[in-house]
Amino acid sequence: MSLLTGEAMCGGYGGADILHDCTIQVDKGQVAVIVGPNGAGKSTAMKALLGMVPLRTGSVRLADNDIGKLSPQERVSAGIGFVPQTDNVFTSLTVEENLEIGAYLRRENFSTVAAEIYELFPVLKQKRHQFAGELSGGQRQQVAIGRALMTRPQVLLLDEPTAGVSPVVMDEFFDRVVDIAETGIAVLMVEQNARQALEIADLGYVLVQGRNRYTDAGEALLANPEVRSSFLGG
Repeated sequence: MSLLTGEAMCGGYGGADILHDCTIQVDKGQVAVIVGPNGAGKSTAMKALLGMVPLRTGSVRLADNDIGKLSPQERVSAGIGFVPQTDNVFTSLTVEENLEIGAYLRRENFSTVAAEIYELFPVLKQKRHQFAGELSGGQRQQVAIGRALMTRPQVLLLDEPTAGVSPVVMDEFFDRVVDIAETGIAVLMVEQNARQALEIADLGYVLVQGRNRYTDAGEALLANPEVRSSFLGG
C-alpha cells in the first residue's frame, strides 16, 4: 500500500467532472510526477488529494487512514504539505518569518527545523532577514517549499514548482526534490517540464482529459515512443 493514494477519483468543480476514474499514488521516499497536456486535470487531481476539489466517487487514503472527509486544513495536520503554483509566499514578511509561519503545527524548536531547511536551501539562510517579495522567483519557490517542510509532512505536494524559472534553476530545483525524497518524504509534483521531471521520477502519471493514459516508472515513460511523440516533443 502506498503512503498517499487517490483511488478511482471522479469529481471536479460544480456539476462537471474533470477527473474520470483517476488514480494517483506515491509512497514514502518516492518522487512521483503528474504530466500531460494543458487541461488534462493534473492540478485538479492534486487538489483532490488535498481536499480542495470535491469527489463524487473514489477515495483518498493517507497510510491506513481514509482522509476523504477531512478538510484541507485537517489533511495538512495529518501530514500533507502543499505548495501552490502562485501566491505561495508572504511577500511582506522575511524569509525567516515565512518559515516560522510554517512551523505553527509543530511543537519542535523552530531553530532546529529551520536549520534543516537552511541546509537544504543555503541561499535562504543568507537572505533570512530579507523580505520574501524582494527575492527571485526561484528563491521564492524555495521559501514556499521550506515553509511546507516546516510542518514535517509525510507527503509534499508541489503544483508546477518550476513555472517561470530558468533552466539552471530548474536543474538545481530537481536535485533538491531528490534530496527531499531521500529523507523519506513522499513527493508528488504536477509539472509542465515533463521530460526533466520524469528523469528524476520513480513513478510517472500521464493524464489526458482527467484519465490515466499511462502509468509507469519515469525511466520507462521516457523510453516509451508513444509518450515521447505525443507528450514530450519527440
